Amino acid sequence: MTFLFRPARENDLDALYRMAKGTGGGFTNLPPDKPTLKAKLERATRAFAREEDTLNDDLFVFILEDVETGKVRGTCQIFSQVGTELPFYSYRIGRITQHSKELDRTFRAEMLTLCTDLDGSSEVGGLYLDATERSAGVGKLLARSRYLFMRAHRAKFADRTLAELRGAIDDAGNSPFWDGLAGRFFDMSFRDADEFNARHGNQFIADLMPKHPIYTALLSEGARQVMGQPHYSGRPAMRMLESEGFSFQNYIDIFDGGPTMTVDTDRIRTIREAKDGKVAALTGADGPTHILSCGRRGEFRACLGCVAEAEGGVTLDEQAAGLLQVRIGDTITYAPA
Repeated sequence: MTFLFRPARENDLDALYRMAKGTGGGFTNLPPDKPTLKAKLERATRAFAREEDTLNDDLFVFILEDVETGKVRGTCQIFSQVGTELPFYSYRIGRITQHSKELDRTFRAEMLTLCTDLDGSSEVGGLYLDATERSAGVGKLLARSRYLFMRAHRAKFADRTLAELRGAIDDAGNSPFWDGLAGRFFDMSFRDADEFNARHGNQFIADLMPKHPIYTALLSEGARQVMGQPHYSGRPAMRMLESEGFSFQNYIDIFDGGPTMTVDTDRIRTIREAKDGKVAALTGADGPTHILSCGRRGEFRACLGCVAEAEGGVTLDEQAAGLLQVRIGDTITYAPA
């Protein structure tokens, strides 16, 4: 396996743009717009260069590269803290119970409330992997290497981490949730609103949407059915998040109704299970496969490789050592794959 997870560089713009065009829409963090992507890479360059181990408004963009071909095959992002410059809006699904003495009946209604409960959380997102590589553990390498980066720079991230999953979108690129709720208040399609949000943020939703709770019984059947449901292509990602400890706590995206998953950062499985070890010897492909990482900030690297605990540290297979650019005596981090 010759895939390397590394920080994105500004010369990765064309590859990032190619992947953004392949998402099919609804990926707010990966819009098919070169100026927006260029600004993201510039912001990430500043974040990787920042030496202070403090929580800030950082964006880290990563690339998954096939080192044999030099081609970029995937990407993902981490926001150190959302809701710092602009509020991070969600809908919270709640319920209210009311009783009528005259009718001797109890009514239970479901409601959507616009909120900023998740402000201050870290966010993992913007994950995309070429369809040809969605096997053999490559997706796990791309997704879970982010958590090893967070572990290596723990002070740069919040105590809670969230992940937004793309909601249900039909073959024409329309969102039943948008059409059933927000679209009624805006003279724009879901595609236009999603593109505007990717470039300018979602403050316009809060400016123009009703501030009072909305009874879901007033929404269309199509909108109600997709609330909290991921896009069909995002179900494996949802299962992967759940395996890391993320859970759905009734927060949904204000555009497409997709689920927002949350977890205490220190309880993310990869972070909890990861260990540090000094490389005592280089071997062939012996031992169980792990996700491995080393380096800090802009020098961070991760890959799959074989590690075994040994006297004085760990043994590491030579191919992984080459990808990580480590030698005997260097320290690596490893987590079961």
